[in-house]
Amino acid sequence: MAKARPGKTQQLTTADFVRLASFRRALRRFLHFSEEVARRGGLSAQQYQALLAVRGNPDHERVTINDLARHLLIKHNSAVGLVDRLAQEKLIVRETSSADRRKVELRLTPRGREVLAKLAAMHRAELQRVGPLLGRFFAELSRPPR
Repeated sequence: MAKARPGKTQQLTTADFVRLASFRRALRRFLHFSEEVARRGGLSAQQYQALLAVRGNPDHERVTINDLARHLLIKHNSAVGLVDRLAQEKLIVRETSSADRRKVELRLTPRGREVLAKLAAMHRAELQRVGPLLGRFFAELSRPPR
């Protein structure tokens, strides 16, 4: 695809639209896969994403509810409700921060780690399956226009 220039509309070819549509379709298929796998695992897609966000931080860095809200692009009160539901399912616990007693940090429970590990393994396998398709899209995107 042609590089975008500030102030100018770039001309896209039919092939560009085909690639963009294919990429969007591949992303949507993966998201649908993710939603279905999470649902079969007893979670909503957002709950899976929250567990992944908490576990995806380096071990020495704890995630606060504010961090989680920013990561998931949701409001703080929505993150509180999400954490409430995860805590009710015994997937996550709140702990007062040792560095700042006003903050609450989140940690996965052993059950939360187990549920997440199963779901993440399925997601990784699916990404390995669709990765070549996405790789081809990015390779084509980086080629200069014809």
